[in-house]
Amino acid sequence: MHDINMFDRSGSLTLDGFNESGADWLEQYKAYIDDGDAIVVSPHKVYGPESNDLALQLRKRGISKVILAGMSANLCVEAHMRELIEDGFEDVVVKDATAAAQHPELGDGYESDLVNFGFISSGVLETAQVVEAL
Repeated sequence: MHDINMFDRSGSLTLDGFNESGADWLEQYKAYIDDGDAIVVSPHKVYGPESNDLALQLRKRGISKVILAGMSANLCVEAHMRELIEDGFEDVVVKDATAAAQHPELGDGYESDLVNFGFISSGVLETAQVVEAL
């Protein structure tokens, strides 16, 4: 992630140099994110949303249910899930749109986190189930 400058920004309150910086949106998602309906919050600092304005932005829009997916199940996705649950939101984790690192000694972060998702999250579904429910 650091090799592609994923977290490199000149500041959390500016978009200067954001486009095509390596920290911007993947090309295939730009049309959805820039459509005027997407909520873009300030970046999280470590794993969870405790240091950003995610809960505020959701509450301002009357949103109480969140769909989670991402590339780091055992870090960012789980941390967001836990904090959102603590903040009173319902969440669903999309298991086939979530991944995690595999380590030769520590094990499979994805497989271990499926257990946590099942115990804590409001639901663990596959993409097709989420699309159907929407």
